[in-house]
Amino acid sequence: MCSVPYAEFLAELERTGLSVRSFAELIGMNPNSITNYAGRGDLPQHIALVAVLVAEMAAHGLDFRNAIAKVAPTKKPRGAARRGRFGGDPQASLDLRS
Repeated sequence: MCSVPYAEFLAELERTGLSVRSFAELIGMNPNSITNYAGRGDLPQHIALVAVLVAEMAAHGLDFRNAIAKVAPTKKPRGAARRGRFGGDPQASLDLRS
């Protein structure tokens, strides 16, 4: 899969009026996951594609938020565990109350 320069991605976001944080939340990603691509200089094509489509919709006065909400993007953070468990490890529940 090809990558897209991070600067081009930011230019597309500027057209929408979205910050990186609000874009990440819109598509169900952690904002840090998006900003981590800045250090690499590029980001995956599929993320840039969404940004371009959102920018085009905004430019034509279309409500991209409702369109994306139809998919209801949600992403469970990796490594999330239930309370009293470490990293989802199948160990006995810990009583952490003092």
